[in-house]
Amino acid sequence: MVTKSDRPTSLTYRDAGVDIDAGDALVENIKPFAKRTMRPEVMAGIGGFGALCSVPGKYREPVLVSGTDGVGTKLKLAFELDRHDTVGIDLVAMSVNDILVQGAEPLFFLDYFACGKLEVATATSVVKGIATGCEQAGCALIGGETAEMPGMYPPGEYDLAGFAVGVVEKSAIIDGSTIVAGDAVLGLASSGAHSNGYSLIRRIIAQNKVDLSTQLAGQSLADLIIAPTRIYVKPVLQLMAKLPVKGLAHITGGGIVDNVPRILPAHLAARLVEGSWPLTPLFGWLQQQGNIARAEMLRVFNCGIGMVVIVAEQHVAAATELLQAAGETVYRIGAIEPRTADGAHTYVA
Repeated sequence: MVTKSDRPTSLTYRDAGVDIDAGDALVENIKPFAKRTMRPEVMAGIGGFGALCSVPGKYREPVLVSGTDGVGTKLKLAFELDRHDTVGIDLVAMSVNDILVQGAEPLFFLDYFACGKLEVATATSVVKGIATGCEQAGCALIGGETAEMPGMYPPGEYDLAGFAVGVVEKSAIIDGSTIVAGDAVLGLASSGAHSNGYSLIRRIIAQNKVDLSTQLAGQSLADLIIAPTRIYVKPVLQLMAKLPVKGLAHITGGGIVDNVPRILPAHLAARLVEGSWPLTPLFGWLQQQGNIARAEMLRVFNCGIGMVVIVAEQHVAAATELLQAAGETVYRIGAIEPRTADGAHTYVA
């Protein structure tokens, strides 16, 4: 017979590793950041079971466009450097840049933050970065999920996922179908490696025992490598409001040579001109330190171009001027030409 004194001590969720109070504190911490991202269409604030957002009235035939992504192993460097204020920007950028290429204006964003033990200060820093990314993209941070799961992640580590929903007029969807031979290929400069190729970057750092405090081009390697992904939404939306854009490609995993073909009709190819944009110091350093072949660089990294814009030849000057006025660095990097039967969809020559 089990007596009262033999019974185990009453357990709580906190004893099992989940701190409800910490979760509540995080929600309170992030409310001011989320509030700064609100759009007129948002119908409810942070904290509900679901988030409500109406479609802007300016659209006659609205089509919703959605995207989801993460930050990948760039998070490992954030853990090692104990720098969590910019990976949230990366998270937003990966999704909003993806839906932008179909002509969509991002409406709202939701995040998923998972950890073994919730460190409120760290999580607050991450979500503050997410809110900053949403402000840069003009979309509302209207909800998300914080999952504290003891035993699932090593101490001090977490994972991130993001989900963006945007809207585009049906007649304005960009699908590459209007691209023809003779169109121009413009490249918008990246802010660094963005959020791709970090497994190779980390291998280079470990193999060469790199000191990330080392200076390169006036910045520490840590600053260059952790720099957040550039968000192209507002400048490109401004461009699309003024000029017809035929194609857009977000240069992520696979680099230019694998991403540009995703928007090209089967009978066309993009010929990119060698040296038409600079290989930034970071990518030059990565290539040298890793002894990476040129072809591999082009397939793994963005190599300095984060977004590709395809316009008609007669619109090159105006498009360049508009994008530069909006703060982008623009290069004319190639042209569209007929594709040979056995030729590549995109190549650098």
